[in-house]
Amino acid sequence: MSDLSCTLQSLHLHPIKSCGGLSAREALVVETGLDLDRQWMVVDEHGDMLTQRELPRMALVQPTLKHSELILRAPGMLALHLSLDTVETPTRVQVWDDRVKAYEMGALAGQWFSDFLGKKLRLVRFDPEQKRLSDRQWTGEVEAENGFSDGFPLLVASASSLSDLNRRLLARGAAAVDMRRFRPNLVLEGLLPFDEDHIDHITIEADGGPVVLKMVKPCARCSIPNVDPDSAATGHEPGDTLAGFRADARVKGGITFGMNAVVLEGIDRTLRAGQKVSASYAFDRPGS
Repeated sequence: MSDLSCTLQSLHLHPIKSCGGLSAREALVVETGLDLDRQWMVVDEHGDMLTQRELPRMALVQPTLKHSELILRAPGMLALHLSLDTVETPTRVQVWDDRVKAYEMGALAGQWFSDFLGKKLRLVRFDPEQKRLSDRQWTGEVEAENGFSDGFPLLVASASSLSDLNRRLLARGAAAVDMRRFRPNLVLEGLLPFDEDHIDHITIEADGGPVVLKMVKPCARCSIPNVDPDSAATGHEPGDTLAGFRADARVKGGITFGMNAVVLEGIDRTLRAGQKVSASYAFDRPGS
């Protein structure tokens, strides 16, 4: 029996790591999380990943999925059309501590990113034959695969937690922020603020059967939430406000918002906004 009920408010994909995201009416659950989420990545000449930490203007690269294409737009740039079915030469790239197999997306894509971001860059796609696993310290017996995500297949956030944060921001005289700052895959509606910190499993009533996720690690935040997704301007909020009340001992005092999750059941099932969710509270946690 579940401890609480809520709703899947919205679904979000970030096809290219650290670039803009998109809201999806539905999304297919696959081994690495949501289909097409974080399957491409911008790298330098040496194959090392680049993110908004180094290049905040990556936030202005806005993707659209249309039929068999990923279409990218950015200020002052012609649209770049990438076929979902086409890659070029195999390569190896670095994502955090992992050296993984990938495919080049071609000279035109590399030049497009180089022109917009002002340095020599390449665009690569994750090799589906590559098995990149989450840290077993957190996932236990579960072998959780990832694409180019930071470390876990899915990130779950709560609408009420964002509302609570915005109340605190406004009280400090700062502007409210929207959920794009936190780049989640799933946003839940109907929880108390930050209740997601204490949830163990969630079960989503998906098409064709349940999708069962296990919350495994609080998401410690870097500077990316301080990047305005509309202008790429960097500031100190919401990071400063979060630092005042969101330190989590489970991640060595890291400032957290949202929970990383792995898939226990439901591969090849479709999630849709509005589906019902049941959740159970955690009693023991890895690293606690």
